[in-house]
Amino acid sequence: MSTIHLTEITTSTPEQFVAGLTDFGPGRSKLFVNSSDDHLLVHAQGPGYAEVTEGNDSAWERLRYDWSNPDHIVLKTIDSNLWGGASGHTYTLRRRTDGTTTIDASIVRQGKNFKGRMLGIVLGLFGKSVLGKPFHDSVKAIEARNLQAPTTGNTKA
Repeated sequence: MSTIHLTEITTSTPEQFVAGLTDFGPGRSKLFVNSSDDHLLVHAQGPGYAEVTEGNDSAWERLRYDWSNPDHIVLKTIDSNLWGGASGHTYTLRRRTDGTTTIDASIVRQGKNFKGRMLGIVLGLFGKSVLGKPFHDSVKAIEARNLQAPTTGNTKA
């Protein structure tokens, strides 16, 4: 079993980050490069939770998202072609006095088959370099989404 810890500071508020993390609509792949829109399936969703299958051709997982505590979001792997056991993701958000947010991410990977166990070993050795860039890119994509000016139909003549 491998556990990878990642940290980012973002200009997004905790609410904005949670909104991006839990947006399961079309275009999710623009925020999360490892999540193909073609592999996205929402099984159930309600206040503070969702059960979603996401991933890509090589790796997919069914996750139970729990954001009932918006400062501590837990994604538990329910099923996957690679991962089992204690696999999942945890995001802890801390609002900073300067208006930014610290995101501490913990990713647990417990292989459920040979391919998963081998990939788990690789992630144990190189996880920060393998998962760090996609995590950073997701944080930046959520920031960019939040910076887009809302459009209205009003124009001045």
